[in-house]
Amino acid sequence: MRVLYIDIDSLRPDHLGCYGYHRNTSPNIDALAEQSVRFDNVYISDAPCLPSRTALWSGRCGFRNGVVGHGGTAADPFVEGPTRGFRDVFAYTGWMAALRQAGMYTATVSSFGERHAAWHWYAGYNEIYNPGKRGMDTADDVTPVALEWLQQHGEQDNWFLHVNYWDPHTPYRTPEAFGNPFENDPLPDWMTEDMRKARWEGFGPHSAQEPHGYGEEVMDKYPRLPKQLDSMESLKRWIDGYDVGIRYVDEHIGRLVNALSEMGILDDTVIVISADHAENQGELNVFGDHQTADDATCRIPLIIRWAGSQARVDHGLHYHFDWAATLIELAGGQVPDNWDGQSFAEAFQAGEEGGREYLVTSQNAWACQRGVRFDRYLCLRSYHDGYKMVEPLMLFDLEADPHEQHDLSAEMPEVVNGAMSLLANWEHEMMLRSEHDVDPLMTVLREGGPFHTRGELAAYLKRLRATDRGAHADRLETLHPDEI
Repeated sequence: MRVLYIDIDSLRPDHLGCYGYHRNTSPNIDALAEQSVRFDNVYISDAPCLPSRTALWSGRCGFRNGVVGHGGTAADPFVEGPTRGFRDVFAYTGWMAALRQAGMYTATVSSFGERHAAWHWYAGYNEIYNPGKRGMDTADDVTPVALEWLQQHGEQDNWFLHVNYWDPHTPYRTPEAFGNPFENDPLPDWMTEDMRKARWEGFGPHSAQEPHGYGEEVMDKYPRLPKQLDSMESLKRWIDGYDVGIRYVDEHIGRLVNALSEMGILDDTVIVISADHAENQGELNVFGDHQTADDATCRIPLIIRWAGSQARVDHGLHYHFDWAATLIELAGGQVPDNWDGQSFAEAFQAGEEGGREYLVTSQNAWACQRGVRFDRYLCLRSYHDGYKMVEPLMLFDLEADPHEQHDLSAEMPEVVNGAMSLLANWEHEMMLRSEHDVDPLMTVLREGGPFHTRGELAAYLKRLRATDRGAHADRLETLHPDEI
């Protein structure tokens, strides 16, 4: 078995043609999708970057591996203590370790580990190639390394190559020479002037008036990024920048696929397209970032081209690490006993969905939230709002309202109660299965709240009052008196 896993940072499924997007952002991905199983409801368990990839590579939720944030204690795995042997649990039961035990040769082309000091993430790899720009790599830095690796190893059997592209992540830095293929394409229908104006009058880090943080100015070397979303023209420029990054990666994916074809191994290689998380682009007044436990951040694309599998769409609810468990089993290995990921290999091979009843998502880097995804709903519970326009409990009907503009919690209390019951059941299960007596969400709260909000409130209150948003400043000051 040969596996090429293409991991695209910050990639929303609904900005790909194969998921229904109106712009031609992904011709090469779309061509693969026509021959693949495309998953509509795959979610990461923990957002954003560091928690997500730690969960996927460990096979365990952040609740159980300890990594739920971007800084502080909860940015490192739980300390194993006196029972730790010569190697740690990642070396024995991580995704790459399990694939190696199944006879796979594993390699990565990624700067992720260095960007987040995620040294545990390297466990189990035979080869590691770091393009060296700590997540500021462009596809031009990544593809040559991946192509060279394929030339050296591609014709061998039983390998897994992880290739990590960053271009859709802010700051949008696709070379200017690439141009803008979407210059004459309209925005998505839901992005209206009323939508933009409502967000302009709102607040929060990476909101319409502060799309680069809490009021920071964008550097001139990123011409694809407007300073603020103060008009429909600037909003279009912003979305164009994101979509151009996707199209740029797509062209590089075409190069990898062509290389496999020229080597004569395309039909003998499993090709996977996915992401570490998606991206809010206006949902909950967050633009160009991944700050929530909602659908916009946590629902990701998953496209699997597997020779012999009939092209179809899988609508089942799956965690990202359920796919990792499935690959282990299909490679002839055994899913480690400590995993939360559950293989659906039998259903996959039978052309069935095999999804879960519900999923729980988590965010603790930009807010402290847990989301419950079930039926057609997402129920979002916030323990710390991250200075965003969110309520402690919110309910969204994702079929009728995919961009989370209408909170139904007051209208449908019985649905909210059902979601909270599911969340309580999940937390109970996690506590019983955890080897530690700490919920890392509580660790984040006790250490001062989400890492990216710490120390920011006082200056942000001044900015809000200076920009005629004093009512929002008053609200935040009331909610967070100890953080000023």
